[in-house]
Amino acid sequence: MNTSKLAFIFPGQGSQYVGMGKTFFDNFKVAKDTFEEADDALGLKIGSLCFNGPEADLKLTYNTQPAILTTSIAALRVLFSETSLKPSLLAGHSLGEYTALVAADVLSFRDAVRLVRARGRYMDEAVPAGTGGMAAILGMDKDKVEQLCKDASKGEVVVPANFNCPGQIVISGHSGAVTRAVDLAKEWGAKAILLPVSAPSHSPLMDPAGERLSKELEKIDISGIKCPVISNVDADFYPSKDKVPDLLIRQLSHPVRWEESIAKALSFGTEAFVEVGPGKVLCGLLKRINREIKSFNVEDVDSLKALQNAFKA
Repeated sequence: MNTSKLAFIFPGQGSQYVGMGKTFFDNFKVAKDTFEEADDALGLKIGSLCFNGPEADLKLTYNTQPAILTTSIAALRVLFSETSLKPSLLAGHSLGEYTALVAADVLSFRDAVRLVRARGRYMDEAVPAGTGGMAAILGMDKDKVEQLCKDASKGEVVVPANFNCPGQIVISGHSGAVTRAVDLAKEWGAKAILLPVSAPSHSPLMDPAGERLSKELEKIDISGIKCPVISNVDADFYPSKDKVPDLLIRQLSHPVRWEESIAKALSFGTEAFVEVGPGKVLCGLLKRINREIKSFNVEDVDSLKALQNAFKA
C-alpha cells in the first residue's frame, strides 16, 4: 500500500481499558521507557494503573487523561521504531489533540502528561459532582440537535459538544438540561443515551477550567510545528505555535468538530488513517463518516503486526 499520505489520529477519554499498553511495555524498551518517563514526570505509577487498574481509578478524569496520552505515545514510539511509516498530518479527539501536539514536537511528552493531569483535575473541579452531564444523540442532524438544546435548556446550559460523525452528536451541560434533552430527543424519534461521565466537557461550564489551564500553559515551552496538526475547535490546521495556548483553552468549552476534521484531512489528500493508542473508537467513527476510508489501529503487538503486514505490499 502507498504510504505517502497517512494521517495519524489519537483517541480521547472513553478509550481507556485496564491492560492497555501492556504488550508494548513487555516487548519494547522504547515503550517501557515511555511509561517510566511518565511515572517520573507525574510522581505516580501511571503504568501500573494502565496495566492493573483498578478500573474505577483509571476512569477518574485526572488519571484517564495522562494514562491515555502515555499509552498512545508509547504506541507511537513503537510504531516509529518498528516501521518506516510517517504521518503527513496529525489529529486527536479532545484529549488526543495533546497527543498529536506531542507527536508534532510542539509539546514535550513530560510537559504534556503533567498538563493533561492538571486539565483533568480542573475539569472535575469546574462543576460540582452530579451537576453536569453528557449524552449521545443518535439519528439527528446538526440543526435539529442545536434546536433540541435550545428547547431543553430552560435557563440552564446544554450545547452540542462533539460532532463525531453523521447521526452521532454528543451534547453537554447541566445534568437537568441534558436529561430534558434526552427525553425530548426520544419524543422527536431519535435515540439518546446518557453517558457515564462527571464533567460536562466542551461546554461553557468548562470556562473556569480553561482559565486555570491558561496559567499552566504559560509555564511550558511550545516549539514549532514539525507536522501539520488539525485543531478540534477550528477543524483546520494550527497556523503557528503562537495559537497553541488559545486553541487548547478554547477546546475545553467549544465543540469537537471531528467530522469536519476528518473532511479536512481527506481534502489534504489523506489515503489512510492510523489510530494510535488504546481502542478503536476513532476507526469506528471513520467508518460512519465514509465507508471507503482505509483505517488501521495500533494499540498492542497484534495490531502492530497487522499494520506491518498491510503496508508490506
